[in-house]
Amino acid sequence: MTWQALFRLEPHERRGRRIHLVGIGGTGLAPIARVLLQMGFRVSGSDQAINERTEALKLLGARIFAGHRAEQLLDDAPPRKPDLLLISSAVPEDNPEVQQARAWDIPVVKRKDILGPLTADRDVLAVAGTHGKTTTTALITHILARAGHRPGYIIGSEIPALGFSDAGEEPLFIIEADEYDHMFLGLRPWRLIITNLDWDHPDLFPTRAAYEDAFSRLLAQMRPDGRVIYWRDDPVLRAWERRGRLSNGLSYGSFRGAYARAENVEMTPAGVRYLFVTPQGAWPVQLSIQGMHNVLNSMAALLAAGEAGLAYEDAIPHLVCYRGAARRFEFKGEVAGVMVIDDYAHHPTEVQSTLQAARAAYPDRTIWAIYQPHTYSRPRTFLDLFNGAFSSADHVIVTDIYAAREPRDATLTPERVAAATRHERALAIRDLDAIADFLAQTLRPNSLVIILSAGSATRLGPLLLDRLASKARGAM
Repeated sequence: MTWQALFRLEPHERRGRRIHLVGIGGTGLAPIARVLLQMGFRVSGSDQAINERTEALKLLGARIFAGHRAEQLLDDAPPRKPDLLLISSAVPEDNPEVQQARAWDIPVVKRKDILGPLTADRDVLAVAGTHGKTTTTALITHILARAGHRPGYIIGSEIPALGFSDAGEEPLFIIEADEYDHMFLGLRPWRLIITNLDWDHPDLFPTRAAYEDAFSRLLAQMRPDGRVIYWRDDPVLRAWERRGRLSNGLSYGSFRGAYARAENVEMTPAGVRYLFVTPQGAWPVQLSIQGMHNVLNSMAALLAAGEAGLAYEDAIPHLVCYRGAARRFEFKGEVAGVMVIDDYAHHPTEVQSTLQAARAAYPDRTIWAIYQPHTYSRPRTFLDLFNGAFSSADHVIVTDIYAAREPRDATLTPERVAAATRHERALAIRDLDAIADFLAQTLRPNSLVIILSAGSATRLGPLLLDRLASKARGAM
């Protein structure tokens, strides 16, 4: 039997099959592990450290190991090898579990290779694009779940009441289709959302053309009965539309000719109100999340819900109940008049959109943007784009660069990134603890601190709130 055939087994046959995941606690593999458990497979896995995701999987029946050792591939009693080894993109070839699996001729596959076979008999609704994937995927899932449906889904972040994945009970499977490592090329979408095409991941896609080509290949893999939902304001997607590559698609945006448009947009501290306009009519929408970018995300979600068979008037009331995903404009707390928000923005375009949303929602607050550059290749390639990206903030602090998967580049420093912003109140403070100390002494009531990071700076929020609380207690 090939490893792909595992997913064609009957549910009762899956109970005797085990899949081992190396990097099981990561945002890429943990959602898949949950789906595999719900499908009836036995699941084991390892990661460098135990986290909330591994603990949740353990409660569902997964066997979890801290660290990587070859002997962890075997069951205790009786000793039995796994049927498949699934690895994240970050796992090197010299990993002891990978080496042992290869010695035993156990198939070793990456996340991008498993998603196609895993969803082969489902109607895949893939959400792709540079920005907005997580929120759009979560909004679609939220709407359908609130309306009583049980689709399968994989989301790149934890969503209240939804978690990050579910095998579902219906043909529809909603998935955040990540372009990194060409993960989404394992999919054959029934419906495909492309939120935008803003060049990213220069470490993998050295040119804009290489980046766009990956999405072009995904488009070519759609089912014959497929349809694309796309943001018409994007110049690349509009060019594809003119060339007939998006025929039969549904567009949204502000450009004349878009199938769906947002009119009468009003930003408030409680969220956003707008009128959702299509050829079928117009409906008022209320969001509890901030920003024009989330207006666009919600429009894509409504079109997708319509494609899944839900009328707009039945879908729209559920939008106001959506409160956001982890690290997407996430409110962390407020102490002594200082509000702290954590956001995943790391590309200059995302930074600009997030700060514009913060300014629109809190026009009277003093905004401090704490930015942690993510990887060396991204700020090095997009350094010119930082000019103006922080214009909605009153103060900017740039932390040390979060290297992630890349080697250190001594020529690229936080001081250089701070200078590239051209912001008159931008400075570099490398250490997160030093930033927390500085802010605790400097901030005044009616301030908003927004942490912009896809890396370790997320710990700055609780750290700062603790410092502020200690200062407040000392002043009593």
